[in-house]
Amino acid sequence: MPKIEVKENFFYKALGKKYTYDELEAVFPKAKAELDGVDAEKGMLKIELNDTNRPDLWSAVGLARALRLSMGKKANEYDFLSEKGNTKNSGKREFIVDENYPEYRQYSIGFAAEGKSVTEDILEALIQTQEKICSNYGRKRKLIAMGIYKSDMITYPVHYCAANPDTTSFVPLHEQTRMTLREVLTNTQKGREYGHIIQDCDSFPYLKDSAGHTLSLPPVINSSDVGAVEIGDKNLFIEMSGPNLKMLLLASNIVASDLSDMGFTILPVKVKFPYKTEFGTSVTVPYYFQKKTETTLDEAEKLLGIKLKRSEVIKLLAKCGIKADVLPNGVIEAYPPCYRNDLISSVDIIEDIAIARGLESFDAEPLSDFTIGRLQPSEVFARKLRPILVGLGFQEMMYNYLSSIKEYAENMCISDENMIHILNPMSEKFALVRPSIIPSLLKTESLSSHAPYPHKAFEIGKVAVIDKNSSGGTRTDNSFALMSAGEGENYNSISSVVSTIFYFLGKEYTLKEIDDPRFIKGRSASVYIQDKQVGVFGEIHPRVLTAWDIEVPVVVCEFNLDLLL
Repeated sequence: MPKIEVKENFFYKALGKKYTYDELEAVFPKAKAELDGVDAEKGMLKIELNDTNRPDLWSAVGLARALRLSMGKKANEYDFLSEKGNTKNSGKREFIVDENYPEYRQYSIGFAAEGKSVTEDILEALIQTQEKICSNYGRKRKLIAMGIYKSDMITYPVHYCAANPDTTSFVPLHEQTRMTLREVLTNTQKGREYGHIIQDCDSFPYLKDSAGHTLSLPPVINSSDVGAVEIGDKNLFIEMSGPNLKMLLLASNIVASDLSDMGFTILPVKVKFPYKTEFGTSVTVPYYFQKKTETTLDEAEKLLGIKLKRSEVIKLLAKCGIKADVLPNGVIEAYPPCYRNDLISSVDIIEDIAIARGLESFDAEPLSDFTIGRLQPSEVFARKLRPILVGLGFQEMMYNYLSSIKEYAENMCISDENMIHILNPMSEKFALVRPSIIPSLLKTESLSSHAPYPHKAFEIGKVAVIDKNSSGGTRTDNSFALMSAGEGENYNSISSVVSTIFYFLGKEYTLKEIDDPRFIKGRSASVYIQDKQVGVFGEIHPRVLTAWDIEVPVVVCEFNLDLLL
């Protein structure tokens, strides 16, 4: 879980009230936080945040905001936000993503702030916010890189482009020597730490203003002049780059809200793209993109086990920064603040109602049902199956259940139409729930060409499929799959493995030829027990192997474990 360290005096000033340590421990759960320790000598509070979906809480200012709201304080009005159909005036402040942009990191946005001198506390708070957003939420700058610059030295419009790494040069932050972009990756500490993100690209991301001043080499390092913010500076420019625009907009809203709470005036910047985004070809940042989420009074009362009044719900959600309305038919409409994007379903709204009301306010009830713990039949069967697979020379693996459309569909030469999509994924890498284990096994093989052949791996795990007959519209199945890769692997070799497995399981089966784009036609089959299809096996098609950059024959099989019981 994310951890932050904040100066007590700075935190209490942002909070508007001083607490004892015991009081902090009592109030922190309102913001899903806990006091992790105190450095009395340095006057520092060590705080652990228990929600990875709330990056707005990962700063002293953001945490103080959440606690102020939980005490019933009025929320700040962030009048700098623009939204669809209501674009704030950005004046002459423009940010242009050039036609020649880095396609692998195609988005970059920014906004400005003025009106308050940067103090040591403010600078430390900004640096910590930058670190947490980029490292935790931004996956060590792979998804989000953030730069803070001296706005006084910038001539608008700012340009984001792809630059030649061997001819473009600047003086990096804390350095005295001018370096090419490629040299920055090897000659600076930040370059050695983050250069791997872009080092294999033909061109590098590059940020400059219209006067030719270098701002930074995102996501690696700022320049030594424009990118060197110091105590006493009053005018700032904040820039963020990455492959996911919605993540960048949320991060910019968080930082803008923090700066506004610290006393800065936020100046919107109009960002122009040379391509169409989900928000159009231009966006004025900071930008409110959040959508309302709904639940009902009946659902909230059923889940919480209490009676709720309409006025009470509105008041409780306001303590979480959420503007809400309860319609005459009992529908609760919740509009999250600009710095939150974690209201995905009705349960999230109900959870906030419970937290705002106070978990301690709910009456404790004794357990009404008692059960005896025992292994599920599927787990008993899996424990019988594992030794068989290991005895055949296969190594067990464990994989994630979420991945990208590219891995689960495009690389497998099949459509994602009937797969389960994540409504609000943190990134494109977590866009689908896996419908099969086979892509996971092929991903392992694509990364294992350096290891001696043959490669044999298996996994026993879960897959999820769309099922219109299920109450939830989806179904989770227990599945197992195995893969063997190497010269000489073919239909006969995988058929022999399948035959051996079913012999030890004591199952009789029949085969039918299939036409599946994942396999070579005529070298694959579906497996039936009586009249029920329980799995498939065969040789992976060369198109699929090419998509995964696999250069040796691969055979796989996959079976629905539940149907084998």
